[in-house]
Amino acid sequence: MVDAPPLIDVKNLTMAYGDFVLQKELSFSIHRGSIFTIMGESGCGKSTLLRHLTGLKRPASGNIYYSGDDFWQSSEKKRVNFMQKAGVLYQSGALWSSMTIGENIALPLQQFTDLSARVIDEIVEFKLSLVGLKGFKDYFPSTISGGMRKRAGLARAIALDPEILFFDEPSAGLDPISSKSLDDLILELRDSLGATIVIVTHELPSIFALADDSVFLDTETRTMLTTGNPKTLATESSSIKVRRFLSRSTHLSTEQD
Repeated sequence: MVDAPPLIDVKNLTMAYGDFVLQKELSFSIHRGSIFTIMGESGCGKSTLLRHLTGLKRPASGNIYYSGDDFWQSSEKKRVNFMQKAGVLYQSGALWSSMTIGENIALPLQQFTDLSARVIDEIVEFKLSLVGLKGFKDYFPSTISGGMRKRAGLARAIALDPEILFFDEPSAGLDPISSKSLDDLILELRDSLGATIVIVTHELPSIFALADDSVFLDTETRTMLTTGNPKTLATESSSIKVRRFLSRSTHLSTEQD
């Protein structure tokens, strides 16, 4: 619920590589149980923002709070404990090619739990069934389609029953039918797991099908232009650039913002 404290609170975040500032003064909240999209043109820093949110890159300045705790001011142990509650689906799926699908999914369970091999095997089978890959445990990533690899990567991301899921361009490289199928699966998992989901994407059908809330990053001003539900922003945003992005129209008014 929007009235509840946010799960993630970003305050005055600046992202930089050395002296080059990619984005500055980013402030937005991600609420528990929502699907939040990070939008913007290519090169605006969407994936870099995801790296900041997943603890892979420290901000140049600003703060990221998880359930009220300042992530980068917390101890390393506390940061690790939080990230164990998060699952990540990378753009390529990032499966180990030398391991079977089942072995890929079992890996986080073996690393972060004391569960027996039998229980882990049962969990692997269950996660595969959740993503529509029942019976594919012993297949290698190279032997299945791109869409199936995305689903296998998703099964691994949910192996530890995460509180939050981060997706980097989940529909990249998929045909429209496979992309729609993956969107439907994400919605089902959100509803069944109760997870909060953060997605980097530029795919309009996915944005409109999935997102409850969003942030729009701008390459020109190197900051955010707006936040809100994309369906509302498409017609009501005060920024012509945001409306143009969400309509993909080249015939919008040339009136200046």
